[in-house]
Amino acid sequence: MKKLFATLICTLLFFGAAAAQEKGEKIKTGWNFGPLPAVSYNSDLGFQYGALCDFFYFGDGSTYPTYLHKFNVELSHYTKGETIAHMFYDSKYLLPGLRVTAALSYLDSAMSPFYGFNGYASPLYQDLTSNSSFYYMDRTMLRGIADLQGSISDRLTWMAGITFWNVTTGDVQLDKYKDERSLYEEYIDSGLISDNEVAGTHLELKAGLVYDTRDMEAAPTRGYCAEVVASFSPALFGDAEAYGRIMATWRQFFPVIGDRLVLGYRINYQQTFGNAPFYLQQTTTPLYLRQIKNEGLGGKNSIRGIFQNRILADGYAWANFEARVKIVNFRFINQNWYVALNPFVDMGVITKDRKFEELKQAQRADDAIGIYTGDSYGGIHASAGVGLKLVMNHNFIISVEYGKPFDKRDGKGGLNIGTNYIF
Repeated sequence: MKKLFATLICTLLFFGAAAAQEKGEKIKTGWNFGPLPAVSYNSDLGFQYGALCDFFYFGDGSTYPTYLHKFNVELSHYTKGETIAHMFYDSKYLLPGLRVTAALSYLDSAMSPFYGFNGYASPLYQDLTSNSSFYYMDRTMLRGIADLQGSISDRLTWMAGITFWNVTTGDVQLDKYKDERSLYEEYIDSGLISDNEVAGTHLELKAGLVYDTRDMEAAPTRGYCAEVVASFSPALFGDAEAYGRIMATWRQFFPVIGDRLVLGYRINYQQTFGNAPFYLQQTTTPLYLRQIKNEGLGGKNSIRGIFQNRILADGYAWANFEARVKIVNFRFINQNWYVALNPFVDMGVITKDRKFEELKQAQRADDAIGIYTGDSYGGIHASAGVGLKLVMNHNFIISVEYGKPFDKRDGKGGLNIGTNYIF
């Protein structure tokens, strides 16, 4: 895996050096698009294949590098059994005075990660993390998002939106694992996952405030952004119960050597109130969907290098710190490009447990495998690593990142190839 990561770094650096045809930044106008094969690797999901494309419209170029409209489409499949169909739209110019963001996603996962509740309180058996379905479940998810943002003042905006979820979970159905028992089944049998949270339909209503001084959104070099988003889901469908969430995010960026070296960090807090089902506790509530899957804690969107969804609880806080080092700028195929490195450190903690007392009591005498370690749910989950970015027109970002956890109870490390900075 490390050899693969090193090869990708060398390939991108060579590409950047070879393609440097002219220097200087050219203002982009009209339509620009980045069609790509969706070929990537995720340590939690396997190799990805398919197709994706980002479409940007810059109009007469007066707003560049801010686009007037952005579309993203993707259809892909991972070798561990997940299929993704995704459409995304974003614009500050579709409706006068409003930013419109919308997404429709279908995710069908035959091997969706499930490591139990409360982080270190749930054991991680290294011999069952590969070539086994013990830490997996079957999950299908249909998600629709529609959000609006409007200006209160020059830097302060309000947001309001709605998210629709339809989720079904179950045992892994792949033939090669049909006789294996999973942690998901242990949780079902022990009552830690109740009958009414195996599947469900939910509608979340969201409202929030944002104060943003960043110079740009996709790859900022200075400024800060503070967000507070609250959501509420009434009990509208079937056995679904009402719940609410609040998420607060602070991002800040410091130019150290112009835009060549930028230090950035992000601090997040999310708390759930009420009875959200376990499969929604694996999701976060971002204001802007930078990745198709808004899941954590653990994985490429939150604590890189740690197993996806390793930390599942009713409340968490997490932070990301990284340096963004621009190595080379160049022009290629009439587009503006640059290559950057981003060494990082990530960490997270549980702030509110999920059924911790029930977890302690759930161990049955006839269990061959324990589901509780005897530890508390406290402790810091942390990782460190490095990433490489290839950026087109400051908005289309190809990303390669490798992270390794500090504690082996969080995994052995992970390589992710995809798009965008995580914050």
